[in-house]
Amino acid sequence: MLPDLKAVIELQQVDLKTGELGERIAAYPAGIEALASALKQFIHAHEERKGRLTANQKERRDLEGEAQVIREKIAKHKDQLYQVKTNEQYKAMLKEIGGEEGNLRSVEDRILEKMIEAEELQNQISDAAARLEGEKTRVESETRELEAHRETDLEEREGLLVERKRLDAALGETVRSIYERVRAGRHGVAVAEARDGFCTVCNVRLRPQAYNEVRTNEILVTCENCSRILYYVPPAAPADAGPEAPAKDTHASA
Repeated sequence: MLPDLKAVIELQQVDLKTGELGERIAAYPAGIEALASALKQFIHAHEERKGRLTANQKERRDLEGEAQVIREKIAKHKDQLYQVKTNEQYKAMLKEIGGEEGNLRSVEDRILEKMIEAEELQNQISDAAARLEGEKTRVESETRELEAHRETDLEEREGLLVERKRLDAALGETVRSIYERVRAGRHGVAVAEARDGFCTVCNVRLRPQAYNEVRTNEILVTCENCSRILYYVPPAAPADAGPEAPAKDTHASA
């Protein structure tokens, strides 16, 4: 294979891998921040529920105090029933007692709602409290894992950058110029395999002469459509192919 062609194929592989690592490295901070944010939201929700439970308990105490006041009013009005002088006063007192009893039922319904809400909150708080340390441990573990992966990728990228310098130095100026120009305008892909008469990246058929030249891997050929540098991978020999049988001599004497 033409040395420039071999070097540019390897350079393309290095550049693609370097780009992939760069994207991964750039994404790690967001992944770590997402873990921290999720834990923060978990803790915030836990504290918010505890605050709601405290408020619920205060509201329930206030309602129970209100209910007690109403009960005392009802008891007082019932005692006063025996002191009224007229039917009109008696009916008015009964009406007032009925109104207070309605108020009491309303307050007691609200107390019941608060009790149900408190039970649900308490269950959620207990569940979150049981999970909290586990969540902290998980986030710490996953954060350390991401940081370790980031360090590994940084080291690998540094090694690839060193390799890139070596490969770039091995290229002739013409090949380097073609490679960098096409790479800049073709989303980082400047080299393509030619297979079955086609450029495998842009899928355009090559002229027969160009394809034959590419198949030698000894001539620098570019795709007439996408300008990428082309190379050819010979098909692998069949694994079960045995030694070729000797040709039969049809001119053997009788």
